[in-house]
Amino acid sequence: MMKFIFMIMFMIPLCLLKNIYWMIQMMLLLMMFMFMNLNLSMNFSNMSYMFSCDIISFGLILLSIWICLLMIMASENLYKEKFYENFFLLNLMLMMFMLFMTFSVNNLFMFYLFFEGSLIPTLMLIVGWGYQPERIQSGIYLLFYTLFASLPLLLGIFYLFNEMSTMMMYFMKFYDVNMFLLYISMILAFLIKMPMYFVHLWLPKAHVEAPVSGSMILAGIMLKLGGYGLLRIMILIQGIGMKLNFIWIIISLIGGFYISLKCLCQIDMKSLIAYSSVAHMSLVIGGIMTLNYWGFMGSYILMIGHGLCSSGMFCLANINYERLHSRSLFLNKGMMSFMPSMSLWWFLLLSSNMAAPPSLNLMGEISLMNSLVSWSWLTMIFLMMISFFSASYSLFLYSFTQHGKFNMGIYSFYSGLSREYLILVLHWLPLNLLILKIDYSMIWF
Repeated sequence: MMKFIFMIMFMIPLCLLKNIYWMIQMMLLLMMFMFMNLNLSMNFSNMSYMFSCDIISFGLILLSIWICLLMIMASENLYKEKFYENFFLLNLMLMMFMLFMTFSVNNLFMFYLFFEGSLIPTLMLIVGWGYQPERIQSGIYLLFYTLFASLPLLLGIFYLFNEMSTMMMYFMKFYDVNMFLLYISMILAFLIKMPMYFVHLWLPKAHVEAPVSGSMILAGIMLKLGGYGLLRIMILIQGIGMKLNFIWIIISLIGGFYISLKCLCQIDMKSLIAYSSVAHMSLVIGGIMTLNYWGFMGSYILMIGHGLCSSGMFCLANINYERLHSRSLFLNKGMMSFMPSMSLWWFLLLSSNMAAPPSLNLMGEISLMNSLVSWSWLTMIFLMMISFFSASYSLFLYSFTQHGKFNMGIYSFYSGLSREYLILVLHWLPLNLLILKIDYSMIWF
C-alpha cells in the first residue's frame, strides 16, 4: 500500500507545473491498473502495522481512483478557460490522498482523521469552483452537518481506546459494546455522511451548487465513506445493534419512499439526481442494519454500482448545462433533436439507475431486498414502493429531457464531443461488466 501512497504524494507537487493537466490523468490511470493487479486474497491482505486491504477497501479505493481520473476529464472547461486548473489538480490529488488513506488504514483514530480530512478538499471544490453565490451557504451546510456528529464519534473512539488499549479494527471482534450512548455516538457520523433521511438536507444543497467534479466525487465516493464506516464498525456494536437497529431501518425505508416521491416534484436535474442518491442510500443503510450476510454484500455492491451510475448521471446533467446554461427541466427539453447519440447514454445510465439488468445496481438491490424481507416481511411494502418510484423518476427525467418541444431560445448549439462520450462509456462499462465477476463481491466474508 505504501508504494501507492508515495505515488500520490509525488504527484501532488507535479500539479503545480504548466501544461500537466492530462499527464496527471494518465498517471492516475496507470496507478489504477497497478492497483488492480494487487494480489488480493479474500480476507485481509497486504497487512502492516498501519495499512491493510480487503475486498471492501479494494473496491472503494479502485472506485476513488477511477472517479478522480474521470473528474479531470469532465472538467476540461477549467483547463480551456485557464480557471486555476493547477489548484484544481492540487485539490484533487489531496482528496485522492485522503480517500486512499481512509479506505486503507486499519487504525480507528487514523480512519477518523482522514474521514474528516476528506471533507476539506470537497468544501474547497464547492466554494472555489461552484457556479452560484449560494455555494457558500451549501458549503457551510456540508461542514456543519458532518462536523456536528463527528465530535461524539471522536469521544467514542477515545473511550474505546481507554477500554481496549488498542485502535486496531481487527481486535474489535473481541470486544462487545453494550452501551446506548456509545452506540449512538459511533454510528451517527456515518448515518449523516450516508446520508440518512432527516439528516440529508446538506446533500441536495451541496450537489446543486457544486461544479461537475464536486458532484461526481460527492456522489461517487463521499456517500460511500459512511457505508464503509458502518461496515467496519458494525462488528463492534452488533450486540446492542440487534436490539436497536430496527429504528434506523424504519427511518430509512419510510424516508427512502418519501424521497422517491420528492424526486418526482423536482424541476432541477441535479437536484433530482441528488435526491435519488438519498433513496438508494436508504436501502444500503437498511441492508447494513439487518446485520446479515446478504445485507452486507448487497450494500457493498450497491455502493460501487451507485458510485459509477450517479457520477455518470451528473456528467450528463453537466453536458446539458454546458450547452444551455440551465439545469431546469423546463428548458432542457427535446434534447433528442440536438444530440440523438447522447440520448442513448441518458437511457443507458438512467436504466442502470432504476436497477435494470445487467447493472451492479440490480445485483445490489436484489441482495438488499433479500436481507430486508428475511428480517421482516413488512419491509416488502416499502421496498415495492421504492423500486417502483425509482423507475418512475428515472423515466420522468429521461422523457422530460429527451422529448418535448425544445426551447426556441437556443441560438447556437454544438453536438456531443468524443471526450464526453468517452467519460460516459467509462462510467457505464464497469457498471455493467463487473457483474460478470460478481463472485468476488459475494464471498468476501
